Amino acid sequence: MKLNNEELNILSILEENHKVSTEAIAMQLQTSEENVTKLIKKLEDEKIIVSYPTLIDWNKIEGNETVVAMIDVKVTPQRNVGFNEVAEQIYRYPEVTSLYLMSGTYDLSVTVEGKTMKEIALFVSNKLASIENVVSTTTHFMLKKYKHDGVIVEGNDDKDRRMVISP
Repeated sequence: MKLNNEELNILSILEENHKVSTEAIAMQLQTSEENVTKLIKKLEDEKIIVSYPTLIDWNKIEGNETVVAMIDVKVTPQRNVGFNEVAEQIYRYPEVTSLYLMSGTYDLSVTVEGKTMKEIALFVSNKLASIENVVSTTTHFMLKKYKHDGVIVEGNDDKDRRMVISP
């Protein structure tokens, strides 16, 4: 779908800050608030705007800790459908938070969330590895999140970042 400059500008503004008001967008683009509302609705209906993010660090809330794993999956592609049917089987599991077709050593990159490492291990062994055409998996557990979707999650802003110079 080809978009006009006004629609592209709205997308850029919302990508930078999804909480900005339609009134503020209208002022910035020198158009009416009704027009902005109409264009945003159109972009949502066309599934160009897929969702609005809220980034929450659940690990800071007692009792809501999660374990995240990134799993590399090697798949035998199927005739006439390639990786699509296997990918569809995988992304339907509620534990799966993202799934990408990749180039390189592995075919699919799957991100999974669970309450414990054992829960993720059971998902991999009982569900993921048992899918027909899945040849192998390699699981990487996320130990610490520093930045997510362009937002610094865990940093030390108080740290003195000046370069140490010694004689």
